[in-house]
Amino acid sequence: MKRLVILGGGYGGLRIIERVLSPDLPDDVFITLVDRMPFHGLKTEYYALAAGTTPESHLRVNFPNDPRLTVKYGEIAGVELDEQVVNFANGDTLSYDWLVIGLGCEDRYHDIPGAEQFTCSIQSMGATRNTYMAINNVNPYGTVSVVGGGLSGVEMAAELRESRPDLNVRIIDRGQSILSPFPKKLQEYASQWFIEHDVQLVSMANVTSIEQGIVYNHNQPVESDVIVWTAGIQANKIVRSLPIETDNIGRAKLNQYHQIQSHTNVYVVGDCASTIIAPSAQTAEIQGEQIALMLKKDIKGEEYPASLPALKHKGFLGSLGKKEGFASMGKMSLVGQMARVIKSGQLWMYKKHMG
Repeated sequence: MKRLVILGGGYGGLRIIERVLSPDLPDDVFITLVDRMPFHGLKTEYYALAAGTTPESHLRVNFPNDPRLTVKYGEIAGVELDEQVVNFANGDTLSYDWLVIGLGCEDRYHDIPGAEQFTCSIQSMGATRNTYMAINNVNPYGTVSVVGGGLSGVEMAAELRESRPDLNVRIIDRGQSILSPFPKKLQEYASQWFIEHDVQLVSMANVTSIEQGIVYNHNQPVESDVIVWTAGIQANKIVRSLPIETDNIGRAKLNQYHQIQSHTNVYVVGDCASTIIAPSAQTAEIQGEQIALMLKKDIKGEEYPASLPALKHKGFLGSLGKKEGFASMGKMSLVGQMARVIKSGQLWMYKKHMG
């Protein structure tokens, strides 16, 4: 019996399972998926759950139903690379011949006092449920501050503006403009959208500390009923605790085949992997395609290709509420209703295919 264990049923993990569960999978290979939840959560859309515009049921995708796949639910406590064992918080263990780590990311608080304690998160389904409750309990004319003006922060603030027009909404960002990694056209379009929809943009911020209901920007207090943190990520704590080489945010440094250098039977996918392109659901799926190819080589005892294609994004899509959005595809930037339609269509296709 050969055992393939996949930790995390996210975008990368599911893409690997989809590709490995092919008709030519040998009968002696058993695949186990480990996850905390009994479904795949569409993490790219958690902002809509937090804002109250999309119910949780719309963000669930069932795991594959295949007799060759076993799903084990539980909280992972650690991985012993030399012993090839996964340890669970309840004391259970799970041995493997090949392991894929796709446990995603966590918020990164940059050692800012009070940031973890006094802010809300949209990094996990459980945290997002709590964020929804916190925002839902804010009285009319209250204030919600979103710390971080990247893609997640922008989508969160825009969705909240449409969901709760009675609230004051602000984005606090350290850059000169929101969406700083994106083309100038998209930055300007999104900024103008927020100005027209009465969302306050606080740029060149320096968040020095956070207390209950207060963000200190350049040590000056900014009061808020709810503070949502979208100002950075780091690899899951399980990966950060491994005795391996990692980058500055704890992601595993890998060889060209997405393997841990010292343990080539262990692959890392998604936000836990240090890659040359930005972490995203798309990155995880591109990696997943390549990892599935390598696993099939492992299972059949075949030689690896001399190299794998370079990781490259097809583009990015973002939402500004339910009617407008923005897209960056190669050298082309698209804004307005069409960009939002494309994103909605892509999400529908993903849910239909995976579900």
